[in-house]
Amino acid sequence: MGRVQLFEVCLSHGRVVYSPGEPLAGAVRVRLAAPLPFRAIRVTCTGSCRVSNKANDAAWVAEEGYFNSALSLADKGSLPAGEHSFPFQFLLPATAPTSFEGPFGKIVHQVRATIDTPRFSKDHQCSRVFYILSPLNLNSIPDIEQPNVASTTRKFSYKLVKTGSVVLTASTDLRGYVVGQVLRLQADIENQSGKDTSPVVASLLQKVSYKAKRWIYDVRTIAEVEGASVKAWRRAQWQEQILVPALPQSALPGCSLIHVDYYLQVSLKTPEAIVTLPVFIGNIAVNQVPLSPRPGPGPPPVVPSAPPQEEAEAVASGPHFFSDPVSLSTKSHSQQQQPPAAFGSVPGAPEPHPPDGSPAPHPLPPPLCISTGATVPYFAEGSGGPVPTTSTLILPPEYSSWGYPYEAPPSYEQSCGSVDPCLTPRS
Repeated sequence: MGRVQLFEVCLSHGRVVYSPGEPLAGAVRVRLAAPLPFRAIRVTCTGSCRVSNKANDAAWVAEEGYFNSALSLADKGSLPAGEHSFPFQFLLPATAPTSFEGPFGKIVHQVRATIDTPRFSKDHQCSRVFYILSPLNLNSIPDIEQPNVASTTRKFSYKLVKTGSVVLTASTDLRGYVVGQVLRLQADIENQSGKDTSPVVASLLQKVSYKAKRWIYDVRTIAEVEGASVKAWRRAQWQEQILVPALPQSALPGCSLIHVDYYLQVSLKTPEAIVTLPVFIGNIAVNQVPLSPRPGPGPPPVVPSAPPQEEAEAVASGPHFFSDPVSLSTKSHSQQQQPPAAFGSVPGAPEPHPPDGSPAPHPLPPPLCISTGATVPYFAEGSGGPVPTTSTLILPPEYSSWGYPYEAPPSYEQSCGSVDPCLTPRS
């Protein structure tokens, strides 16, 4: 085995997740089978971001550093055989960004130890990766408690004849959520046409932008729900829920090379209609009890004045269009199980209560899980070491659109300034 039988970096109390501005303490442990002469024993604490042009490629084209601190643990001398421990402590900067790892880049924080040996001898190195989680307080985002509503109107064509239009309005109860919280979606569809629409689909999308030589976008479907179609001359309302799975937070403050955004896209294939709502994923929930979504005011109902002759039967049922909206059923959901009560204990999430108003039993904390597409584990209070989750609730079907899409999902400002944002990821 050689003289060096053990050389490792240990962090105090086995911690793996730290907050910006915290002290990071530990020790470098060495076990020798024979004396080892050295010129210096050093330890460094670094944080950096690296981005490449190709997926899972170590040839970085862009880099930025966040901190690089070094300590000398021992000067020139000789270590006798046996075990040795060299304690160290660093103060993490308050501006350090959250750890992240994706196919085109990563933000990595680590402690590296080196035994610098005399000339012609082999140096010894070891390292320990740790994670920084800079919590995103959703309450710090402007207008986070305002209704999240978007609407679009599309013409409906049949056999090259304009038969009317469809108004699609989508809304969510909040603009921001934490992991384990339920996103409540409502879609209102006014089919002012004599033809049925296609099924309505809602998708929670993650868009990660990497700044290499030019911006690279990775777009993934995190969860997807499909509802029924809307009959001719009908107005329908669709209400669904999506459990927010373990995801890296929106934005990575302090990092200029990687951006993380989330969107809720509600769409119809026939006629082609898409609305996109920006959604924030954070660590501290909005201090507001979710209310029933209220869609914004849309255009007044308009019945086509001269539909084609073959639609005469459908026109006859036109007055029913002004009746109360029907409720659409859900055909498929990538999250097959209902949200368990345990998820109500996520920090900042509202406490569940039984319908009779009696106090709810204290729910169990959510299990520890590794986030999708990132390296930051999410811890339940009092939990031990990191354990990957096996819950089917966060194993949705996904696709990715690597490269340079013609139309990336819109920014938050663009979405707020337009009633018809469009997102067309490539498969």
